[in-house]
Amino acid sequence: MSSRAVHLAVAGLWVGVLASSAGAIYLKHESRTLFIELEKLSAERDQLNIEWGRLQLEQSAWSAHGFVEQVANRQLQLTFPSATEVKIVQP
Repeated sequence: MSSRAVHLAVAGLWVGVLASSAGAIYLKHESRTLFIELEKLSAERDQLNIEWGRLQLEQSAWSAHGFVEQVANRQLQLTFPSATEVKIVQP
């Protein structure tokens, strides 16, 4: 093997080592960036799950008969008719 071939082989190995180290550094940075993004998305998902649970509780409260009656009395001033005001209609 000639001296020139050895020098080319060594130069090629150095280029390969530098390229692989640069690639490793880039991939490490990229994986950290993606991990941070994943953690942010997980936190956002947890917050949305909490909000969803609160909305479900609110919806169940709004659908309760007693709550609807309170809102109708307070905001719309609706009241039950007295017995004398009730008319029964039959076909």
